[in-house]
Amino acid sequence: MTRALVTGATSGLGREAAVQLGRRGWRVAVSGRRKEHLEETARLVKAAGGEPLVLCGSVTDPADVKAHYAAIKAAWGGLDYAVLNAGVGDMMSAKEFKAESVQWTFDANVFGVCHWMEAVIPDMLAQKSGIIAGVSSLAGFRGLPKSGPYSASKAALITLLESARVDMIGTGVSIVTVCPGFVRSEMTDRNDPGTMPFLMETPDGVAAMLAGIDAKRRVVHFPWQLSYASKYILPAIPDFLYDWIAHQFAPMRVKKPTVR
Repeated sequence: MTRALVTGATSGLGREAAVQLGRRGWRVAVSGRRKEHLEETARLVKAAGGEPLVLCGSVTDPADVKAHYAAIKAAWGGLDYAVLNAGVGDMMSAKEFKAESVQWTFDANVFGVCHWMEAVIPDMLAQKSGIIAGVSSLAGFRGLPKSGPYSASKAALITLLESARVDMIGTGVSIVTVCPGFVRSEMTDRNDPGTMPFLMETPDGVAAMLAGIDAKRRVVHFPWQLSYASKYILPAIPDFLYDWIAHQFAPMRVKKPTVR
């Protein structure tokens, strides 16, 4: 039976991913900070036909991650499939720059992934198999207005995972980078609907994500209408033109803290 982990499983993409993996009859460890939400996710996984394991704690705490992986090894012997989805986001204009906001965002979005990679990679290398999928964002391809910490953290994650992917060639361990656009969740529910083109419903977004991970695609990006613009067109736009376009979009951005 396949052994999976989903971090940030208390709501949104993480919860839906755990449930969809549960429908496969898999063992699914669910990680998150909000105990009641996490236990509800576990109930949904079990109802779907999976075998859940609840791991309440924070990906930003190395001690929590080590304890959680120890619990997984004690229960199942290790992992085959890790969806490192936990993340946070908060609007911040550079006119009100706070280094603390940048650090907070990187702690979850980058180092939260790093803590789990450090935990699971040795055993996956030993078993010569496994998939590690890190959930980044289309926001990582260019610096979005009022989103410096978030865009920067997702750009860092894209590059980190790309490097790891190259290093893992020939080992049997696959590294997948997931770059979603707007998918309905607690995170997107805080935004102005007018600022989220091609918004996907959660089950559809997660189905696209898991299909790409299953196929071991290097980079999974969706929906196609937004992802191709973000990945191929925006990076090719001259900086002066991008600055003008992004500045026009900036007043529409909504400053509300988000977390998944």
